[in-house]
Amino acid sequence: MNRKNNLPSFAFLFLGAAIFSALGFGIGRNSGEITPLSIDGAADLIGLSFTPQEKDSMIGTLTTHRTNFELMRKTTLDNSVGPALVFNPLPQGFYPSQEQAAFDWGLPAKVALPTSDVDLAFMPVHQLAVLIKSRQVTSERLTQLYLQRIKTHSDTLACLVTLLEEEALTQARALDKELAAGKYRGPLHGIPYGIKDLFAVPGTKTTWGADPYKDQVINETATIVTKLEQAGGVLVGKFTLGALAMGDVWFGGVTKNPWNLKQGSSGSSAGSASAVSAGLVPFAIGTETLGSIVSPSTRNGVTGLRPTFGRISRHGAMALSWSMDKVGPISRSALDNAIVLAVLNGSDPKDPATIPAAFNYSAKKEVKKLKFGYFSSFFEGNRAGIENDRAVLELLKNQGITLHPVELKTSINAAPLVSMLLVEGAAAFDDLTRLGLDDQLVAQHKSAWPNVFRAARFIPAVEYIQMSRQRSVLIEEMHALMKEYDVIITPSFAGQQLQITNLTGHPALCLPNGFGANGSPTSITLLSNLFEEEKLIMVGRLIQENSDWQAKRPPLFAK
Repeated sequence: MNRKNNLPSFAFLFLGAAIFSALGFGIGRNSGEITPLSIDGAADLIGLSFTPQEKDSMIGTLTTHRTNFELMRKTTLDNSVGPALVFNPLPQGFYPSQEQAAFDWGLPAKVALPTSDVDLAFMPVHQLAVLIKSRQVTSERLTQLYLQRIKTHSDTLACLVTLLEEEALTQARALDKELAAGKYRGPLHGIPYGIKDLFAVPGTKTTWGADPYKDQVINETATIVTKLEQAGGVLVGKFTLGALAMGDVWFGGVTKNPWNLKQGSSGSSAGSASAVSAGLVPFAIGTETLGSIVSPSTRNGVTGLRPTFGRISRHGAMALSWSMDKVGPISRSALDNAIVLAVLNGSDPKDPATIPAAFNYSAKKEVKKLKFGYFSSFFEGNRAGIENDRAVLELLKNQGITLHPVELKTSINAAPLVSMLLVEGAAAFDDLTRLGLDDQLVAQHKSAWPNVFRAARFIPAVEYIQMSRQRSVLIEEMHALMKEYDVIITPSFAGQQLQITNLTGHPALCLPNGFGANGSPTSITLLSNLFEEEKLIMVGRLIQENSDWQAKRPPLFAK
């Protein structure tokens, strides 16, 4: 995600190293005596003050704390080790249904095989699935097509970390043999795809987009990769992410927006969105902590689904924030994302934050029976892109849908709570800071991870807990608002919507809705209550079947 655009200004956090040094607070390097002066410096950082007697009384306890910190740091923790406290987004008394029904995707009985390889490459998953099942095209041919497009275009886009050519072709041929023998695994049978390079795959590098980890090999298989393989998906490549899941800058350069090569693809699921947009894969897997699916989906003109927190396992994925990280698909259509979600959905003992819940999408359900809201104040004014947002409302009205105005009002200011992400990120990458390895990251500006991680260490544990308590209030307030509606329409980046829903764990579907003045795509976002993604898909499908925004192709890659 491009957090430099989305995060609030935490000016008090981004203090210069010289100030820290003057106060005698070097990270992991200071062993000097704790004095009233050093307590004053620390207290100034957190907006508190203490009397001389209070400071004198604290010195012994603070010395003990520091000794305990030093003892604790002798234990090395892998990034995969999460805290004993597990975030639960469920409001009081709310439990998702676990009664799973059979899927009815409403796929067409027939799909014509295009004569052009380019047309084939840009087909959505739900159409490719019909072509494979009817044996009009083989998985091997599709895989070869996408592998060739990756080899042709990935350098231009700077979107690829690892190409899995041999492995993909072997798998595709095996799946073709299965189909010939009468075994069909479902709509993803034989469909090539890519993943963000923070998911582990044995025998491959899992770089996290960052120079300190560019040769890292994690010999385990991420749960999402296992599930996709079982469903018949063919993994063709691992795509770039902004270093440690921020932005589109990684150790190999800047991932590009296929619509405008002078512009980065945004992040942090930069490569996944760029690859889908350019027709290098029909779908890819991304992650979101604070906009990392929504932002690159917007920039690249593709359809991104951020599922409810806890719906999809994160086992085998890099941890940035244990209480905010979410996994979701990026594709060419809402229906495609539903097909992928159906495979990835489910609890996993390897990820204690997962929550068992049904995903009951059916093409037979009537969209017009849903109750629609929209954040009315966000559609007012003359900001850039607002006409594209209003066009979506008009489309829905023309389909006979009544839209109810809603205001996004909470008693909690979400901006300070985002510091929870900073604290968790600093813990996840503790060694980078303490051992001075953060100097190896490409981005070194004041809002980049090295400085953010350093500054986050000065956020008190008490304040972190207070943030968590306010987050509980925010969850209840958003639940009270959302439960009155099936779907709420909102501009993707208006107000605090993106921050709030990432903190509360609500699902979001980001859809392309036109282009801005600079020629880059724009988007609209649909929100629903927790674990009600099927409603997002229903509405997203209606919008996309009555528009062509999602069908547009970047001209440079449509040849």
